[in-house]
Amino acid sequence: MPETKKPDLSNWSCPLPLQDYPAIVMGHGGGGKLSSELVEHLFLPAFRNETLANLGDAAVIGPLSGRIAMSTDTFVVQPLFFPGGNIGDLAVNGTVNDLAMSGARPRYLTAGFVLEEGFQITDLARIVESMAASARAAGVEIVTGDTKVVERGHGDGCYINTAGIGVIPDHVNVGPSLVQPGDAVIVSGTIADHGMAIMSVREGLEFDSTIVSDCAALNELAAIVLEAGGASVHAMRDPTRGGLGATMHEIAHASNVGMVIEESQLPVRPEVQAACELLGLDPLFVANEGKIAVFVAAEAAGRVLEAMRSHPLGSNAAIIGQAVAQHPKMLVAHTRIGANRVIPAQIGEQLPRIC
Repeated sequence: MPETKKPDLSNWSCPLPLQDYPAIVMGHGGGGKLSSELVEHLFLPAFRNETLANLGDAAVIGPLSGRIAMSTDTFVVQPLFFPGGNIGDLAVNGTVNDLAMSGARPRYLTAGFVLEEGFQITDLARIVESMAASARAAGVEIVTGDTKVVERGHGDGCYINTAGIGVIPDHVNVGPSLVQPGDAVIVSGTIADHGMAIMSVREGLEFDSTIVSDCAALNELAAIVLEAGGASVHAMRDPTRGGLGATMHEIAHASNVGMVIEESQLPVRPEVQAACELLGLDPLFVANEGKIAVFVAAEAAGRVLEAMRSHPLGSNAAIIGQAVAQHPKMLVAHTRIGANRVIPAQIGEQLPRIC
């Protein structure tokens, strides 16, 4: 894993109080002077915006025109730093993506930190700076937050909760129950990258090329899909925990359709496929953090696919299957040798602590 450059504490607005405490202590979560210093010298400079600067008990935001989408998620990934990102990138991008999958334009996020006593301030700074960069790239603001500290041995370094608010334009209407027989299923790129990036670090696996997480904000790509497909786009999902297989099972149950995938069309990187085989995992059920599964009427599938491929995050997009009237609520794969096999839903997570 390539070494990540640590932030230079001397550039902070007032580094001395934090340098006096190189690791998190219980007082950082106590609401007193140490808490204030953490906010003033770390969180505010990184996330700075007018709404956050008020430091009220609640963020006061301007009026929003349109339907409001809200989402919340908690991130407990281990390891905290991995090829392609860290828990901070995941926390921002994960909530941005959940909003975008509802057709919303993400606007505001909250950030809640649960820190373990002894966690290094330099590591927290790396995480916070990653969150700030991801928020800027996604065009959202982190407008309020909270920090709690738990005793040494009662946490795992850092947990983050993010909640988000977005606005759904009046003409947009997507959801799992709207998928219809005949809809094409398009995936924006290679699957299982994130889960196997995490596992390659955990298991100490080495390949000819490093497996890198696909962690990314998908709101721009989702907007391109909606612009190209309009009302023909029936649902969008980011197949995170449980992977693409779990997503297709969920859609099949919500809309009472069957799902068929073409195994030969599933985009999987060779090194990811090799890692999955080594660990006995099915790439279909391994997490992604930067992919969209789009369910779109067949007549619009071509132009949606072309539009997705015009964006860097969709350059490897592929049509991998369709919704069918047969075998409702079931997922079936058409194999490379021409046979059909039923793909059952997983009982639990193949890979815990991947987000």
